[in-house]
Amino acid sequence: MTQRPRLTPAQMFNMSFGFLGIQFGWGLQLANMSAVYERLGARPDQVPLLWLAAPVTGLLVQPIVGALSDRTWGALGRRRPYFLTGAILASAALIMMPLSSTLWMAATLLWVLDASINVSMEPFRAFVADKLDVSQRTSGFVMQSLFIGIGASFANALPFLLGWLGVHGNTASGIPLTVKYSFQAGAVVFLLAVMWTVFTTSEFPPEDMAAFERARKGSLGIRPLLREIVESIREMPATMRQLAAVQLFTWLGLFCMWLFFVPATARHVFGATDPKSDLYTRGMEWGGFAFAFYSITCFIVALALPKIAAATSRKFVHSAALVCGGIGLLSVYAIHDRHMLILSMIGVGIAWASILSMPYAILSTALPPHRMGVYMGVFNFFIVIPEIIASVGFGPLTRYLFGEDNPNAPLYVVMLGGICLLVASALVAFVRDDAGARSTNRVMAAEAVTA
Repeated sequence: MTQRPRLTPAQMFNMSFGFLGIQFGWGLQLANMSAVYERLGARPDQVPLLWLAAPVTGLLVQPIVGALSDRTWGALGRRRPYFLTGAILASAALIMMPLSSTLWMAATLLWVLDASINVSMEPFRAFVADKLDVSQRTSGFVMQSLFIGIGASFANALPFLLGWLGVHGNTASGIPLTVKYSFQAGAVVFLLAVMWTVFTTSEFPPEDMAAFERARKGSLGIRPLLREIVESIREMPATMRQLAAVQLFTWLGLFCMWLFFVPATARHVFGATDPKSDLYTRGMEWGGFAFAFYSITCFIVALALPKIAAATSRKFVHSAALVCGGIGLLSVYAIHDRHMLILSMIGVGIAWASILSMPYAILSTALPPHRMGVYMGVFNFFIVIPEIIASVGFGPLTRYLFGEDNPNAPLYVVMLGGICLLVASALVAFVRDDAGARSTNRVMAAEAVTA
C-alpha cells in the first residue's frame, strides 16, 4: 500500500468540511420527515413504508457510484465530481420538500433527496481513504464525525430555534413554517460546505496514468461495471463481512430511533394524540431539539476518540460506544420530563461518534486501494438493508404487535432500537482488526503530532 504524505490539521479540516453540509441536509430529513408525513395525512403505521423508495435506490446506486468514481479522473479529480453533483441535486430537493402538498410529492422528493445525499456521502468516505496515510485514517474519519456532529446539531435545533425566535404558522398543506425555512437554509449550507471542500482540496492522480487509462477504457459499459461489483461482493474481505453484521444491527437500531423518536416524544412525553395539534407541534420541535444533543455530544466525543482508540483499541471504543447508545434509547421508556430526553441523546451521541468513524477506519485498512470506491459503496448495503427492513417491517410491526393507532407504538420501536444497538455491540467482538492492532504505537505517535 502506497504511503501518503501526512496532512496538516488545516488540510484535514478542508477535506472534511463538506460533511457538515451533507449532515445538515440528512439531519433535517431524519428529524422531520416522519412528522411531515403525518402532517400530510399519513397514519403512524404508514410512515415507514413512505421511506422505502430512497433506500431501494441507494442499494442500487451506491456500488455503481463507487465503481464509477474508481474509474474517474478529470479536472475535479476522482471523487469530487460525485459529491458536488449530489450536493446540487440534494439542495434542490431540500428547497422543494417543505412545499409538498401531497404525500406522494413528499415521498418522491425524499427519494431524490436521499439518493442525492448518498451520491455525495459514499465517495466522501473513499476520499478520506484516498488522501490519508493509514496512520492518519482514524483521525480522518473522526474529523468527519466532528463535522457531522456540528452539522446535525444545527439542523436538529433549527426548527425549535426558529419557533423560539417567533416564527409561527404553517404552509397551505399544514407543514410548519419553522420546518420550511429550516429546509431552505439547509439547501444553502449543504451546497456551500461541499463546494468548500471541492475547491480547497486536491486529489492524488493515479500513479501510472497510462495504465489507469488502459484499464478504464477496457471496463467501459454497464456490463463490466456490474461484473466488477459482483466480483467485489464475492471477494469481500473477511473484516468487511464481520463488520457487515455489526452494521446491520447498528443501523436497524438507528432507523428505529430516526423514524419514531420525534413521534414518541410528542406522544409519550408531551401526551399529544392529534398530529395536527399545537401540542404535537411543540413535541415535534422538542424532539428535534433533543436530537441536537446527540449531535453535540458526537462532535465533543469525536475529539477524544483517536487517543482512546490508540490507548485501547478501535474495537473496544466501538463496542463501548454502542452500549451507551443502547442504554440511551431504552431509557426513553422511563422518561416523562422532556428535559431528561437530553440525557438519553447524550448516550446516543457517544455511539454516533463511533458509528461514523470506527467502522470506516477499520474497514479502510482491509480494502484494496484500487477498489476503495466500490467497496465503500457495497458497505453502504449494510446501512440501506436495515432501512429497507425498517420501511417494510415496522408498519406491520406497529399495527399487529402493538395494535392499530396505538399511541405507544413509536415508543416501543425506539426501545427496540436500543436492543439492536446492544446486539451490535456484542458482535464487535468477532471483528478482526489486525491493522489496528499492529499499528497502535504508530497511530498514537501520529495523533500526538496532529493534536
